[in-house]
Amino acid sequence: MSDHSKKKYYSFSYESLPRWSSYWYQIHEVLSLGASSVLEIGVGNGVVTKYLKSAGLHITTLDVDKDLEPDVVASVTDMPLSDGSHDVVLAAQVLEHLSFEEFAPALAEIHRVAGRYAVISLPHWGSILLGIVKLPLLPWLRLLCKLPSVAGSVPEDTEHRWEIGRRGYPLSRVKKEMRTSGFDIVRDYIIVEYPYHHFFVLKKK
Repeated sequence: MSDHSKKKYYSFSYESLPRWSSYWYQIHEVLSLGASSVLEIGVGNGVVTKYLKSAGLHITTLDVDKDLEPDVVASVTDMPLSDGSHDVVLAAQVLEHLSFEEFAPALAEIHRVAGRYAVISLPHWGSILLGIVKLPLLPWLRLLCKLPSVAGSVPEDTEHRWEIGRRGYPLSRVKKEMRTSGFDIVRDYIIVEYPYHHFFVLKKK
């Protein structure tokens, strides 16, 4: 991807307000884990990278696309990095671009490279029920429920190979793969501001 096409892809119209909220959660989760070194899989527009660097963290970026100028050019399924080389591995909206058959190998590599934690976000298709209440002197109360549905396959006009909630990919299957790869799921949640993004904070067993 050339500089011109990269700028076009990560245009301001692409960077919607909900998507910016997703960046906030990525940053929040990494900082909350007390990491000093982070491997960010998927370069994206660099917003998360720049903020974490400004917070004093050592960030290594990895992407399969050399034109995005990552620190390491490689696939998440075969990373030329040492075992436990980074306190936290961050893979936000990346793994759905692989086939689901590659999901387990990718998780195994993330587990190998992570010192202790991984933060992963994945698309979660489906309708929601959402309620927000704010009373004086009290914090926001946000209630979100993903509605069960019979979902079809991922449309052909998207770069995603699979999504949580689509036919054949229930949340239970995704969580099982994470646990099988050697992680405990510390917490997982759908962000209210962008219910299409489902976050997982994983800890090595």
